[in-house]
Amino acid sequence: MRARYPDAEGFIERDGVKVGYEVFGADEPTILLLTSWAIVHARQWKAQVPYLARRFRVITVEGRGNGRADRPKAPEAYLDREYVDDAVAVLDATGADRAVIVGLSMGGRHALQLAAWYPERAAGVVAFGAALPWPIPPDFAEPKDSYEGWEKANMNYWLADYRGWVEFFMSQVFTEPHSTKQREDGVAWGLETTAETLLLTGPGVAKPDVDAAEAICQQVRCPVVIVHGDQDGIVPYETGAALARWTGGQMVTIRGGGHAPTMRDPVQANLLIRGFAESLGSSAPTSRTWTRARDRRQRVLYVSSPIGLGHARRDLAIADELRKLRPGLEVHWLAQHPVTELLKRRGELIHPASAFLASESGHIESFAEEAAEHDLHAFQAIRNMDEILISNFMVFADLVQDEPFDLWVGDEAWDIDYFLHENPELKRAPYAWITDFVGWLPMPDGGTAEHDLTSDYNAEMIEQVARFPSLRDRSVFVGNPADVVPDTFGAGLPLIREWVEQNYQFSGYVTGISATELADRDAVRAELGYRADEKVCVVTVGGSAVGTDLLRRVTAAFPAVKQLVPELRMIVVTGPRIDPGALDAQDGLEVHGYVHDLYRHLAACDLAVVQGGLTTTMELTAGRRPFIYVPLRHHFEQNFHVRHRLAQYGAGRCLDYEQTTPDVLARAMAEEISRPVSYRPVETDGAARAAASLAELI
Repeated sequence: MRARYPDAEGFIERDGVKVGYEVFGADEPTILLLTSWAIVHARQWKAQVPYLARRFRVITVEGRGNGRADRPKAPEAYLDREYVDDAVAVLDATGADRAVIVGLSMGGRHALQLAAWYPERAAGVVAFGAALPWPIPPDFAEPKDSYEGWEKANMNYWLADYRGWVEFFMSQVFTEPHSTKQREDGVAWGLETTAETLLLTGPGVAKPDVDAAEAICQQVRCPVVIVHGDQDGIVPYETGAALARWTGGQMVTIRGGGHAPTMRDPVQANLLIRGFAESLGSSAPTSRTWTRARDRRQRVLYVSSPIGLGHARRDLAIADELRKLRPGLEVHWLAQHPVTELLKRRGELIHPASAFLASESGHIESFAEEAAEHDLHAFQAIRNMDEILISNFMVFADLVQDEPFDLWVGDEAWDIDYFLHENPELKRAPYAWITDFVGWLPMPDGGTAEHDLTSDYNAEMIEQVARFPSLRDRSVFVGNPADVVPDTFGAGLPLIREWVEQNYQFSGYVTGISATELADRDAVRAELGYRADEKVCVVTVGGSAVGTDLLRRVTAAFPAVKQLVPELRMIVVTGPRIDPGALDAQDGLEVHGYVHDLYRHLAACDLAVVQGGLTTTMELTAGRRPFIYVPLRHHFEQNFHVRHRLAQYGAGRCLDYEQTTPDVLARAMAEEISRPVSYRPVETDGAARAAASLAELI
């Protein structure tokens, strides 16, 4: 799922070669984003487009040889002039007289060439790691006995092991530590073309030489910004310094940065492009208001994860307690659906900037739709949400730049926590981080590769916290020390529980549900229409469509359970994302879609069958209800973190999905529906404890 889809798209065609383009937004000036070498395509700009398109008209142009562009068979079709003329043709097709031209690597080269050759079309240039010049090695065509390092820049190696070349090249594009996702993206894009196509670009890449490059730059008359990482493994830093000197442009150095800051340091790249584009604008100055601190109310910006409504309920409970401790406090929510639905019912202040957030829950659902039966690889789903996370962080960054808040609270707001640690200079208020699990854990069938990936993600988080220990003014773990898994973060890394005990405060669990409201279970049952002489079983799988297969298996077991438990009344709740009609109708089986205040039905039931989500299972634990839970396959949190926590409470019966045949399910449900429970009590003061910790920061 993309963070933003184009408002318009199309193709231009020149000399029989078609090139795709996409248009986002409508405000001026226009920003033209040029694709780099044919080893990538226009999706390289996924971290920039959603942010820039909120303020400008943004046009992305594919480069010949990859993406939505043709792969012509003649090397003459890949000369610099062809790429530049394609870009000008896109400007013509979209009615853009002038644009701010932005490019990375070969795209930066083409941006400078466009400004030199078509000065009337370029309002300015931003060139990242511009490959001008970027000569081919003199022995490029000579076969070798072996190919190590940059010896792989050889036509014979490309033809023999193209993947090996792409993987090596991307390792040099992203020289920064912890760049696994960026390298993975780069390799995937590179494999969308071929060695044969890339070889056709060679003659164009080899020119111009240094003297010709200087001559091109001296023709540029518009403002120029040259951005270059001093650890660039593709184009030497000295090349960027020369380009700034030749063009008289501003030089921006990324200390410790590699070749592609647009992907590895997107926050800074986004702010730089925006600032440059705005500096070229001719619009009238906007008005602004500043309120003296003593004349404004205290304000909290609360960001609640949209992946599961349990976050919203516990955050509302914490916010209520916080308002008791700080009367008059305003809580502003930066939130998205489905959290916003719950907030609206409560009459909470939803900040208008929430409308700009890309859907995280929508991404998880689309990822789940591509997965196998009852399967959701949660770690990979989060990794593939990268463009949504950077887009949403930029919404947050703009908001806190424009408006003052006395405290920022992020409940598993992964975007805010990660990018604040990457850009700590953006912090301007106390910041509290809340979570109910710590540590990415590999699934057993992921092998060494997944173990290494999760370890790398954990190592980066540990390094961030160690490097900036005061960035999080509070780290709150929703639970107790024993609820933390006893695993390690990875080879050579600390034990998770020990590290959490050193770096977090513990609030105890927060259900977000009033204990007094559900104290009289008989009264709740009567209010909901459940008779005393029936055994009520509630089956629910949360708010995502990934639970459809489990619902089908449970309903298939209904006749067998009914024989074992004649007084059974089974109520299946499909939630907001699953059509109740997708389940086979059966006599005596009740199927409902979305049920408001489902937690009340769970508190009143005699048995529940659920997925392995923490919120639902802990609501059942707190309500001392028997339940069977079936973790999603490859969902590390449900299989490890939640399962461990429930074991601490002695709660629930876990079944693997493979075990959920009708007969096995029927027997398990018949056994559990009459089983007396002896769970460890769940604390009722977790929200108050969390709020007290946060109140100290205001």
